[in-house]
Amino acid sequence: MTFDCFGLSADILRAVRTEGYSAPTPIQAQAIPLVIAGRDVLAAAQTGTGKTAAFTLPILQRLGTAPARHRAPRALVLTPTRELAAQVRESVHRYGRHLPLRSTAVFGGVSINPQITALRNGVDVVVATPGRLLDHLQQRTVELSRIEILVLDEADRMLDMGFIRDIRRIIAALPQKRQNLLFSATFSGEIRKLADQLLQNPAAVDTAPRNSVAELITHKVHPVAQSRKRALLAHLIDKGQWSQVLVFTRTKHGANRLATQLDREGLNATAIHSSKSQNARTKALQDFKRGRVRVLVATDIAARGLDIEALPYVVNYELSNIAEDYVHRIGRTGRAGSQGQAVSLVSADERKHLANIERLLGRRLPCTVIEGFEPVAADDRPSLDPARPRPNRPRRKPPQSTYANNSGGPGHSTRPRGTRRRPARTGTN
Repeated sequence: MTFDCFGLSADILRAVRTEGYSAPTPIQAQAIPLVIAGRDVLAAAQTGTGKTAAFTLPILQRLGTAPARHRAPRALVLTPTRELAAQVRESVHRYGRHLPLRSTAVFGGVSINPQITALRNGVDVVVATPGRLLDHLQQRTVELSRIEILVLDEADRMLDMGFIRDIRRIIAALPQKRQNLLFSATFSGEIRKLADQLLQNPAAVDTAPRNSVAELITHKVHPVAQSRKRALLAHLIDKGQWSQVLVFTRTKHGANRLATQLDREGLNATAIHSSKSQNARTKALQDFKRGRVRVLVATDIAARGLDIEALPYVVNYELSNIAEDYVHRIGRTGRAGSQGQAVSLVSADERKHLANIERLLGRRLPCTVIEGFEPVAADDRPSLDPARPRPNRPRRKPPQSTYANNSGGPGHSTRPRGTRRRPARTGTN
């Protein structure tokens, strides 16, 4: 099967060939005809399978064949993160480069004024995060009454991030008659409930089992002491001559600290997370994509939506306590037919998280101890020698009462005469 089979316009096909694609992926092969036919679609696909093009190409086909008389937006794509919004808009721009259509991205963290200008000049496709789009609605700088197609991209992630109320407020501003497309990594109960409320007689597309991972990803687990993780990571990058590495940590502070330490060791690293300004996040991602930065250290904000072509390595410096996050993290590699490696550095306190991940995937992950980086360092090993003397600890003295018998005989109190005895406390403050 080729893209010519879908009846796409010559201008769209020319753009697809320019991007180097000839055959559609499974999600594209199933979703594109349904969207072109005007059906509501509920689609699930593992990350890295061309999900964005599965709705971008048919939307461009539908809008491009009947240009709007008015420049009010005709298609709206909602995404959970700024990075994903920027990337979806870039896909719309690339595939629609030969069409008389305009698009813009609307998200927070940057000045709202250029977005207002773009909207006033007229656009056909708006790609937005919910919060900033609501800002535009409140300021009446965007008109959504002519929306023909609504897309919820990464819908499960938006629910996880608590956007459901914002989504409902946005939907209330849309015309009731429209086409709805819901794309998600999973068909969870919450997603199906949302689909029941939003979609009309939808066609379901499910191209991968729930929480499955790309077959082109090689998994590796390296047990290591917590105190030796950074040294092992630097060793793997240096000795393996890894040129482009995406590293995940649990916290923003941890990402900053690790990036600074790796950079001091000459590995050219930077961090990306939600506390960074949008300009800093955009620059870090662009530098990483262009090879100016060797190591990008990220929190889970980057687990969804980052589209880095042929990314070879993803490292779980710290495992998430949510097993599903492993799938989303490593989904940044092994995309669009490229090989990828998912490397996890696992300390003793993370073994439970690893077991949950393996249970989710339904298989054991290959485990290798790196010489010189054994999983239990000497300073981490608890003493098992019964002959080893216990440290001397001072014996605690029993607390003395305020009214202890410090002088005199039994029952003698140092309490001043004429004062009342306090009742004993029975609780805590």
